[in-house]
Amino acid sequence: MSGAAVYLTGATASGKSALALRLAKRLGGEIISVDSMQVYRGLDIGTAKPSAAEQAEVPHHLIDVAGLDEAFDAAQFVRLAKRAEEGILQRGCRPIFCGGTGLYFRAMIEGLGESPPGDESLRELLIAMPLEELVAELTAKDPQAAEQVDLQNPRRVVRAVEVIRLTGRPYSAQRTGWDESSQTAENFFCVQREVDELNGRIHSRVDAMFEQGLVEETKRLAKHGLRENRNACQALGYRQVLDHLDGALGLEETIEQVKIKTRQFAKRQRSWFRNQMTCERVDWVAGEDADVCCERLIGRIS
Repeated sequence: MSGAAVYLTGATASGKSALALRLAKRLGGEIISVDSMQVYRGLDIGTAKPSAAEQAEVPHHLIDVAGLDEAFDAAQFVRLAKRAEEGILQRGCRPIFCGGTGLYFRAMIEGLGESPPGDESLRELLIAMPLEELVAELTAKDPQAAEQVDLQNPRRVVRAVEVIRLTGRPYSAQRTGWDESSQTAENFFCVQREVDELNGRIHSRVDAMFEQGLVEETKRLAKHGLRENRNACQALGYRQVLDHLDGALGLEETIEQVKIKTRQFAKRQRSWFRNQMTCERVDWVAGEDADVCCERLIGRIS
C-alpha cells in the first residue's frame, strides 16, 4: 500500500520504534531510520538498534551505512534518505521515517538551512580550547542556543561557536530560521509519554543495555576507531562507558550517569519537537498496548 510518507518521532524510550514496526506491517511500509548514531556499524546495543529479526520482518534503511572511520552529517542523511524514499515508493510501499534526531527531521522536511560550511583552521583552534571556555562564550553570545545544545558534547558546542564566529549572528537564529515558509509535513507525529513513566522506561532500557553487554561492545569498538570518531564517541552510553574504561567511573556510577544523561537528553528532545517543529501529538498512556496505540494512530494518517 503506497501513500504519503509518515514521520514518527518522540523522546528516546518513548516506544516510537515499536510503533513504527507495527505501522509498517499494517500499512505496507518500510522504515527509514532518523537516528544520527544508528548509521554507524557496530553501535548496536547503545543505540537500541532494531534487531536482526525486526529488520528481517520489515525493511529498514539508513542503519549501518557508515563505518567508525567515516564522518556522517545531516547532508548525507538527506541524500541517502531521499534515495531510500524513492525506492520505497517505486516498490509501491509507504515510507515511514522514525527516529529521534530532530536535526535530521528538519533537514529532510525544511532543507539544510543557511549555516556556513566548516572552517577547518577555526575549528582546530576551537577544538584546542577548554570546553568550559567554549560554553561560556556560547552562553554569553547566544543564551538560547546554550539551552538547546548539549553542553557536554564538545562537537556540538564547537560547531555552535564556530557558526557564531563565522557569521556574527546567533546560532539559534540560523537553526530556527531555515525556511521562512515554515513548512509543515503531513503525517508528522510525536509520541508522548508522561515524564515519570518515560523516565522509568529509560532506566529499564539502560539496565538492559548493560546486561546485554554495552561495556564489552564499547571495549570492542574502542579498538576499531570509536574514540577517533568525534561524532560516535559522544553517543549516549558509549561516552560514559569510555570514561569507565579509562578508570574515571566505577560501573555502578557509570550506569547511573547514563540514566541521568539519557533523561536530560529526552528532555531536550521533548523541547525540540515542541518548539522547533510542527508535529501532531500522540499520547501513549501507561499500560496501553502498542497495537492499540497503532490503530489509534492509523485513524489519523492521511
